[in-house]
Amino acid sequence: MQFVVFANGIVLCFSALLMVLVALLFPATADAFGAAALLSGALGLMLSIATSASFTGFRRLHTFILTSSVWLTAALAGGLPLYLWQMSPVDALFEAMSGITTTGSTVMSGLDSTPRGILLWRAILQGLGGVGFVVTGIALLPILRVGGMQLFRTESSDKGEKELNTAAGFALATLIVYLSLIGLCVLAYFAGGMSFFDAISHALTTVSTGGYSTYDASFGHFQSGFLQWAATVFMILGALPFAWYIRAVNRGAFRSEQVQAMLWRLGWVIVMLVIWRVATSDTGLLTALREVSFNVVSVVTTTGFATTDYTSWGSVATVAFFLLTAVGGCTGSTAGGAKAMRWVLLARSVWLQMGKVYQPNAVSVLRYEGRRVEDDVLAGVIAFFSIYFMTFALLAAALGLTGLGFTTAVSGALTALANVGPGIGPVIGPAGNFASLGDDAKMLLIFGMFVGRLEILTVFVLFTAAFWREV
Repeated sequence: MQFVVFANGIVLCFSALLMVLVALLFPATADAFGAAALLSGALGLMLSIATSASFTGFRRLHTFILTSSVWLTAALAGGLPLYLWQMSPVDALFEAMSGITTTGSTVMSGLDSTPRGILLWRAILQGLGGVGFVVTGIALLPILRVGGMQLFRTESSDKGEKELNTAAGFALATLIVYLSLIGLCVLAYFAGGMSFFDAISHALTTVSTGGYSTYDASFGHFQSGFLQWAATVFMILGALPFAWYIRAVNRGAFRSEQVQAMLWRLGWVIVMLVIWRVATSDTGLLTALREVSFNVVSVVTTTGFATTDYTSWGSVATVAFFLLTAVGGCTGSTAGGAKAMRWVLLARSVWLQMGKVYQPNAVSVLRYEGRRVEDDVLAGVIAFFSIYFMTFALLAAALGLTGLGFTTAVSGALTALANVGPGIGPVIGPAGNFASLGDDAKMLLIFGMFVGRLEILTVFVLFTAAFWREV
């Protein structure tokens, strides 16, 4: 347990260093960031120094505590400068949790006139959350065997990648890929007419599939087809598995069943909604293609950018975007949601079960990436979906008890668990935000974002008595 405390201390110290950087760059908010850096740094140093002598006794079960506590510590530290700036404690924690989990839901308005230090801090939180989840999703969750995640280790452990099997090798390769994508995104945005500040801020929140913007109108502020297409491309790139990039560079191997499934799904949904958009409005084909592509990709990759209020496109589009909220990107990417790999396994499992109805004696084997899927992996996937939608139902009911309307409660619960950002409806939809919600509803959504980002089971196991008996 000492290592858990030490790791949280390091997170606080690192957060303090970033706060100092923001304070130096933007004097207008230097007081808030300076004070927050002092508090975070002092506490972080005390925790890390007090526990740095020995890390004996660390067990696999402690990884559950480590994973959950580090993300909670990062959110608390991230919310501290926002609170010292001018936000209420609940709003500051909501904004920080939404940032570090790359959800993108916001309680802030008047972003066009908000100090740049605050805007950059929000983008930094999402940038950190994106790369942090890639490491968590590939290095830790497969070890913990959470919701079938161990299958992703099989998917990305082909021969020839042994040099990346160490934690240091994997972390370095991941960081190189992540920073490269951000750098390319900055160049694309800058070339498209964004200011350097906007390019950096939006690149951090695009590749991390976070969705924070520096304007109230979100990405719709930029009336540029080039910028919207560039964002569409980089949102997709952020939602692809980082191990897939590493494998492609090392061995030129591009095949991935979950990548193929995600791209095919995006293609079909975009085509159908473009047809609907053109048939039900006077929008031209190319405009409809750009608008639909951007917003569908934004929701499926759980980025949360918006260029328009897509709920005004009609009932079919509204239902489609609501359903897309739960889909998510690929396992091992920055995207949230249930993940493409799990949907592929679930669909194949259902197909095999249907086949057994009319061929009960047939021998059926569930395969993924050419390998047999073991029963415990499939059981983990089914357990994940069961708990995922049970949590969604309970969270939606709890939000309803706080006084929220049906649409707001249901879409709010789903967008929090899937880490998407905007919900459906006039209150928390793409044209609104979460500022009007009460503190009780915001706290529920904070919990939803937290457990959703950590794949639910990682957090919920901490609430079982059997876990603590084993620890």
